[in-house]
Amino acid sequence: MSDRRRFLKGLTSLPLATVLASPRLAAAVSAGLQEVEAKLSDGRTVKAALATPQGQTKGSILLIHEWWGLNNQIKSVASEFADQGYKALAVDLYRGHVADTRADARALMKAVDPMAATETLNVWVKWLREDARAGDKIATIGWCFGGGWSLNASLSSPVDATIVYYGRVNKTADELGTLKGPVLGHYATQDQWINKEMVSGFESAMDAAGKTYTSHWYDAQHAFANPTSARYDGEDAALAWRRTLDFLKQQLG
Repeated sequence: MSDRRRFLKGLTSLPLATVLASPRLAAAVSAGLQEVEAKLSDGRTVKAALATPQGQTKGSILLIHEWWGLNNQIKSVASEFADQGYKALAVDLYRGHVADTRADARALMKAVDPMAATETLNVWVKWLREDARAGDKIATIGWCFGGGWSLNASLSSPVDATIVYYGRVNKTADELGTLKGPVLGHYATQDQWINKEMVSGFESAMDAAGKTYTSHWYDAQHAFANPTSARYDGEDAALAWRRTLDFLKQQLG
């Protein structure tokens, strides 16, 4: 075994939070992912990072990045999902751009064309279906900006499960009609953006639409699950992660 392979193998034994908090470790893990491409209807190419498990897959997970873009932290989460037995595809809605400052992140987020983003996610859900074994199930997951798009993806291309980490969920019952699988939501009581009012409205709309959801609240702030954030809460992040894995095990098998 080469030194690099030994090093990467050793990373799999580290806690996810340790990897995410270290730019060097996150970069090393990310380097092990495969870059894949797909075509949009206008002929443009979109790219994503794919992590595959060593053995038989338990299902597929579509990951959607925060407003920072598809950085090494999100790719590292995809790698961790692969270690858990899932095929994990981290998509890129910023076409290769990654922000280093909040101003840049805000500009990239505002520049996203909703129609183009929806088509990109539809293409990748279709790609996962075509690449999967018969009977395999698919889940979406996203954080912040990506949390809202995780729900949007599941509405546009219905999948078996949806996970939202503090993402926009302000939808009407009619808009939620296409939803197929249950939704798991992780929310923070001190979040000034994804607040109780928004989530309560979402829950009422889900009830009216006859859809299944589970909402978990944490005494934390927005982005509490990101170890590189000043708002990171390790205890709540670990609890949310365990709940996420339990949910995926229940829904994907």
